[in-house]
Amino acid sequence: MDLIRLQGTSSESGMYFVLFVSIVLWAGHVSCITVTAPMEINAVQGDTITLSCHFTSTHRPTSRISIDWSFKPQNEGPSQGFFHFHSVAYPPDGGHFKGRVEWHGDPARGDASIRLLNASLNDNGTYICAVRNPPDVQGPPSNTILTVSLKTGIMHFSDIAMLLFFILLPSLLIAMVLLARMLCPCCSPRVKNSHLSHHSPIEVTDGEEMLTHSKEYSYHHPLSKQKPAMCCEMYMEDSDEECRRYFQKHQMQLEAESHC
Repeated sequence: MDLIRLQGTSSESGMYFVLFVSIVLWAGHVSCITVTAPMEINAVQGDTITLSCHFTSTHRPTSRISIDWSFKPQNEGPSQGFFHFHSVAYPPDGGHFKGRVEWHGDPARGDASIRLLNASLNDNGTYICAVRNPPDVQGPPSNTILTVSLKTGIMHFSDIAMLLFFILLPSLLIAMVLLARMLCPCCSPRVKNSHLSHHSPIEVTDGEEMLTHSKEYSYHHPLSKQKPAMCCEMYMEDSDEECRRYFQKHQMQLEAESHC
């Protein structure tokens, strides 16, 4: 009886020993997966955001690997899964992320990243990446806090070009016109109007006196004491020459009548 009891105890101890050795050997080949991701990502509304996630495993990724992404809103609501990868990508077919999530990872290189298109303010929250690669034990998932802000007033090259065309270019033209008038006063409208309204030399004007008591008529042409012609008065030289000849002829007629 004692011999049978001793044999039973020995067999039970051997079984525990084999189990212990098996666990040690299994633990030497199996480890916990390590998942890493950025703690925080800042983006602007409308941007395409890359949610990075990388993992390390002692076993080479196979078709059994699976990757899950879940989202926890900023208002501390419950988390919800929206993306799954198992041999192929399964993007969301409904809900808030429908049509806005793309697979951007490569499990063979330990990459489990995704892309979020057309980011909005409703995307603010925590994104959780979890990876399983049997027989390795699933490690703790990695969390990334996404903060999407409103788009500020950014001036692009096209806006600068429009500003130069509609504001600076007209201002430059006006400055050139004003500079031209300063350098050439005769080009101003007042000087041109004064030339157009030039009165005839035989017309009696203010400041002129006609000699009625004397039979001799003396004519003083306005050009006798004229200042040198300015740049824009050159075109009047031909007409002034004709006027000079006309008044010389008229003076000779008056002198002939006075001798009669």
